[in-house]
Amino acid sequence: MAQAQIDIRVLTSLSQITAEDWDACACPEAVDGSRPLDPFTTHRFLSALEDSGSVGPGTGWQPQYLTAYEGSRLIACAPLYAKGHSQGEYIFDHNWAHAYEQAGGHYYPKLQIAVPFTPATGRRFLVRPGFDGIGHSALLQGAVQLASNNSLSSLHVTFCTQDEAHLGAEMGLMLRSSQQFHWQNDGYADFEGFMRALSSRKRKNIRKERMQAQCFGGVIRVFRGDELLPEHWDAFWEFYQDTGARKWGSPYLTRQFFDIAHRTMAADIALILAERNGRYIAGALNFIGRETLYGRYWGCVEQHPCLHFELCYYQAIELAIALGLDRAEAGAQGEHKLARGYMPCQTHSLHWIGDPGFAGAVARYLEAERAATEEEIEILTDYGPFRKAHVEEQE
Repeated sequence: MAQAQIDIRVLTSLSQITAEDWDACACPEAVDGSRPLDPFTTHRFLSALEDSGSVGPGTGWQPQYLTAYEGSRLIACAPLYAKGHSQGEYIFDHNWAHAYEQAGGHYYPKLQIAVPFTPATGRRFLVRPGFDGIGHSALLQGAVQLASNNSLSSLHVTFCTQDEAHLGAEMGLMLRSSQQFHWQNDGYADFEGFMRALSSRKRKNIRKERMQAQCFGGVIRVFRGDELLPEHWDAFWEFYQDTGARKWGSPYLTRQFFDIAHRTMAADIALILAERNGRYIAGALNFIGRETLYGRYWGCVEQHPCLHFELCYYQAIELAIALGLDRAEAGAQGEHKLARGYMPCQTHSLHWIGDPGFAGAVARYLEAERAATEEEIEILTDYGPFRKAHVEEQE
């Protein structure tokens, strides 16, 4: 029997596709109403970015959602964007852009398959069950063809899964390895169970930090689901603006994003807030996946010793244990996380560059970078906070 023709279409808005169709590819494991592996490629999350104006005209993130149809049936899709800059990606290619421009080329716009502003590993080629091979191939070939047909410099797939990275490399894309720090749940019954796995010096340091944090003169609360109120988002927006101004110059997300997330994603969210004298002074926003707690944003309006560590790392560990999750991720970079139980892990991205000469130079750079990343992860792992006996048990 002849294989059905696959039709590749580009959509400029998620309003052009139903949540049911998109999520049948993005999170088929959640069709029964349970949690998706991660919420970031769901129709509700990506729509919140678009509907709030966090992506779209004037942001440098122009939606070009890639879809693959077999007849009238959607079999695969990908969150694809035309990028006018390299902000909000967390896999840095600024040096590539500079070199490309110096050589007389136009690096921007480029194409990016990613979840905007979200350095969390997850599926980027979203395929309906039963169409794995043909779906991945159609999306990847379609994205490369789209870049080539429009004479764009490059295509990038960031924070994809390891399996997707290997598939992309087999199809000719360049593989890049990066590093993050993730906490792994070794079946701990509670936070003290995790502490017992650490060396005595690290246990002492963490207890000292937690005691210092608790001296800020208030209380720490976790809000989820129906517990979340508009006043919590008013406070967190103030924290987020402060962090955004210091880190990026201006916040990536608009105020409306949090209002939409409150309406459509409360079940996916855990907001940890510190309250002092009747006022919220600091907070950490987490998203809840089926297996992982994703720490995304932190901010404060008062500085207190170790409060950042408490809200972002230790409270996240406690919450992950309570929810029975396998991991807690705390965003991009940060070797300071190592002493707090977050171990180095490899992350992956894929890259296609149209100019053969420039592509060759980048490929040589990536080969050296991969070796350096692997060596750094090995060294940092040896400096981890866990007791040697515990590490040997894991091995």
